[in-house]
Amino acid sequence: MIIDIVEKADHLKLIEIWEASVRATHDFLAEADLQELKPLILQHYFDAVDLRCAKNGEGEIQGFCGVHDGNIEMLFIAPAARGKGIGAMLAAHAINEQGALKVDVNEQNVQALGFYQHLGFKVTGRSAVDGQGKAYPLLHMAL
Repeated sequence: MIIDIVEKADHLKLIEIWEASVRATHDFLAEADLQELKPLILQHYFDAVDLRCAKNGEGEIQGFCGVHDGNIEMLFIAPAARGKGIGAMLAAHAINEQGALKVDVNEQNVQALGFYQHLGFKVTGRSAVDGQGKAYPLLHMAL
């Protein structure tokens, strides 16, 4: 597994991974909200972060991470690749190479909360709504 820079041509693969991952881990997210987020991520959010991806030996993207201003803004792993250390590898790269010291996690996403706590992040605050103003509370975490 290698960490690589994401090219614009990779964005369609990333949005496929994002949607599959969200469907596997974000059971609290309404379908309408997922459909509303998808084009925003593809057309705006990918370009707003420093994106890295994890590729297997065949060069296939297995997951990705986006960092902006010291914050892990997105980290998603293809469902078939979960549990293989790819998320930890991407997070370590974000921390050590991209200067990430913070992350916001959906409060309802207990798997992500546990993952970041395992990496040493601690909850430092809470917001009642997400970045789009939706009623999906966020936990603010920092190393």
